[in-house]
Amino acid sequence: MASTRRRQPTLDDVAGAVGVSRTTVSNAFNRPDQLSSALRDEILRAAKRLGYAGPDPVARSLATKRVGAIAFMLDTAVSAAFSDPALSITLDALATAVDAEGHALLLLPGGDHGGPPAGRVLSAQADLAVAYSLADGAPALRAVRDRGLPLVVIDQPHVPGSARVSTDDRGGAEAAARHLLDLGHRRFAIMSAQCLSEPRGGPMTTGEAMGSAFRDNRERLAGYVDTLVAAGVAVEQVPVWETSGTSREQAAQAAGALLDREPRPTALLCMSDELALGALAAARRRGLDVPGELSVVGFDDAPPASWAEPALTTVRQDLHGKGTLAGELALRLLAGRKPPPPVTLPVELVVRASTGRAPG
Repeated sequence: MASTRRRQPTLDDVAGAVGVSRTTVSNAFNRPDQLSSALRDEILRAAKRLGYAGPDPVARSLATKRVGAIAFMLDTAVSAAFSDPALSITLDALATAVDAEGHALLLLPGGDHGGPPAGRVLSAQADLAVAYSLADGAPALRAVRDRGLPLVVIDQPHVPGSARVSTDDRGGAEAAARHLLDLGHRRFAIMSAQCLSEPRGGPMTTGEAMGSAFRDNRERLAGYVDTLVAAGVAVEQVPVWETSGTSREQAAQAAGALLDREPRPTALLCMSDELALGALAAARRRGLDVPGELSVVGFDDAPPASWAEPALTTVRQDLHGKGTLAGELALRLLAGRKPPPPVTLPVELVVRASTGRAPG
C-alpha cells in the first residue's frame, strides 16, 4: 500500500513561495538583522502558511560544528542557582550577555570533588565551558582540557590559558576584620564556606582551613587572619567552623556551635551573606542582641543583606558586573579571540546595623 505521508516543507519551498534565495530565508530565522522587517515578516508568513517551522537545529549544528550552548559548571547542586542570591545574580547577568548572541546555558551540577563529574562534562553538548568557583584540581577541569573547550573561570581556580574574572577576596576580608577591630572587638570567630574537608563540616584550625580546596576560602581566611594577627589577636584563639552546605539552616547550626562556646565570641566574620544570615538566626534563637552583644559581617551584598533584621554589614562585590563580564569573555573566546589578562573586580565594605561597639 502506497504511503500517504505528507512531505515536510523545506527551506527551498519557502524561498520559492516568496521569490527569494534560500540564504535570505535562512537569514530570516538565524540573522534577522540582515533583512528589512517587511521582508522578514513576509518570509515568516509564508513559512507558517506552508508549515515550515525553521531550520533543523541538528542539521545546523552538524554544519557549523556548534551547538549554541555554554556549559556552566557548578560545585554544588543546581538548586543553588536558584536559592543562593549571589550565584543567581551572577548567572542571570551571564545568561543575559550570551543570550544576545543566541547562546543557551547548560547547567552542570557539582559532584563530590568540587565540580561536575568528568563524564558529564565529556558528554555535554557545549561549545565553551564556564567554571563557577570550582575546587582546585576538580576533575571537570581536566575534562574541559581533554575536550579542548574554551574556558571562562569565575572566581576560581587559576587555569592557564583560560579567561578569568574574580573578586578581591583578600582585600574585602581585610576590610571586614579591620572594621570590627576598630569597633573594639577582640573575641572573634570565623564561619567558613565548604572546604571539602573530611569529614565535611565542623570545627577547624586556621591551618586546616587554609588547606581548603577553594581559593576564595583561602584568600578570605588569609585576609581575616593577617589583619587580626597584625592587631595582636592570637590566631589560635579564633575558632573556625566549616559549614557542610550552603543553606541558611546549616549556617544557623554552625553559628550556634560557635555562639555556645565559652567565652562566646563578640564578632563573627562570615565568608558569605548566606552564612551571616544564618548567624543572625542563631543569635535570635539564643536571645542575643545584634549588635549589642554580637556583631556579624557577611560577604557579597546580595539583596537579602539589606532586607535582614538587623540589616547586614557586608563586603559588596559587583555580582552583576562579574556575570556580565564573564558572558563577554565567553563571547570573545567563541569568536576565536585570545583570552585577555585576568580581571579582579574591587570590593567595598558596606556598614549597616549588624555591627556595633564591642560589649563592655
